[in-house]
Amino acid sequence: MTAFDNSTTTPHPQRRSLLAAAAALPFAGLAGGGWAQGSDKPEKEEVKIGFIPLTDCASVVMASVLGFDKKYGIKIIPTKEASWAGVRDKLVNGELDMSHVLYGLIYGVHLGLGGPKKDMAMLMNLNNNGQAITLSKALADKGAVDGPSLAKVMAANPREYTFAGTFPTGTHAMWMHYWLAAAGINPLSGAKLITVPPPQMVANMRVGNMDGFCVGEPWNHRAIMDGIGITANTTQDVWKDHPEKVLGTTAEFVKKYPNTCRAVIMAVLEASRWIDASLSNKLKMAETVAQKAYINTGVDAINQRILGRYQNGLGKTWDDPNHMKFFNDGAVNYPYLSDGMWFLTQHKRWGLLKSHPDYLGVAKQINQTALYKQAAGALGISIPKSDFRSAKLMDGVVWDGKDPAKYADSFKIKAA
Repeated sequence: MTAFDNSTTTPHPQRRSLLAAAAALPFAGLAGGGWAQGSDKPEKEEVKIGFIPLTDCASVVMASVLGFDKKYGIKIIPTKEASWAGVRDKLVNGELDMSHVLYGLIYGVHLGLGGPKKDMAMLMNLNNNGQAITLSKALADKGAVDGPSLAKVMAANPREYTFAGTFPTGTHAMWMHYWLAAAGINPLSGAKLITVPPPQMVANMRVGNMDGFCVGEPWNHRAIMDGIGITANTTQDVWKDHPEKVLGTTAEFVKKYPNTCRAVIMAVLEASRWIDASLSNKLKMAETVAQKAYINTGVDAINQRILGRYQNGLGKTWDDPNHMKFFNDGAVNYPYLSDGMWFLTQHKRWGLLKSHPDYLGVAKQINQTALYKQAAGALGISIPKSDFRSAKLMDGVVWDGKDPAKYADSFKIKAA
């Protein structure tokens, strides 16, 4: 297993230059500390925000490192966590105020799926895209380099095949399920799916504990660098511009500290905009989050895929315009109700939910669209006209949120 430091933050050697770069970025919102005055003053000024060592924790980390938090009268304390189960437990018991967290984890806890039940809240999307499905080099050597060829190898060589996600109701488990099913492989009866924390994926594949995994970066690229895995597909191949990590907290925290929540959204939005503003900012971000206090890996494991420069580990290279985005002119961050509802349809599809929930009602309870609109509006960030967006996924099926029960029931491969 990969050992890593669980300390919170350490000073970054380039902090001064990063702060100068951030200060130089145009700001279209209120004058400094706009939400930190009078009745808008944050009720809680020190905010512990958990994160897992993944590239997509960057906007939370950079909001702290660049001092965007201070602008809104708060201090973000990024806290490294070991597993998504640990994040779940610390959010539920109040050890963490918020976290960089899996979209489906927030929904799973809200509904009490396989663990503690507590009313939860999602403040904003942190990123789109940027995850991948890795297959072992041993499987690739037998010809399994994508979904269809994996199905052929599995049919020709019957045995128990094991694939890993990072949390049962989370995004990676849902991408892995969807990807396998799109290739005609039933993830419930035709394979074994296990849960492994993201930083431990590569070590587990190295010792043969799984045939494939779905995880966030930099661990897919790390598997290629270490010569133990290949990238079969990116998750943007499954769903272009899909929702991924979110800023999550409890409904209780939002009710008690609304101004604090708004201030954090604004600070993280500014950091998101800073990251996506230039190539040099992305590279500076990579240098920062690679450090021991955060992801604890070489910067070369991070700095290619954040620019859309991909390789599959078998000699193929390509530039992907749909790589990990943190802001994308504000298109990334809105907490669309339809995004949350999609995860519920997959929870129903795979038997995590035994009956259809009130899809829209649950999404309205969790996704804090009003708070987000206040924060984004103050920053001059555009807000979509609708809480719904549509997308065509890799199997050609269109999701638009209009009839979630029909959509969930429409798949040929699903739980009995």
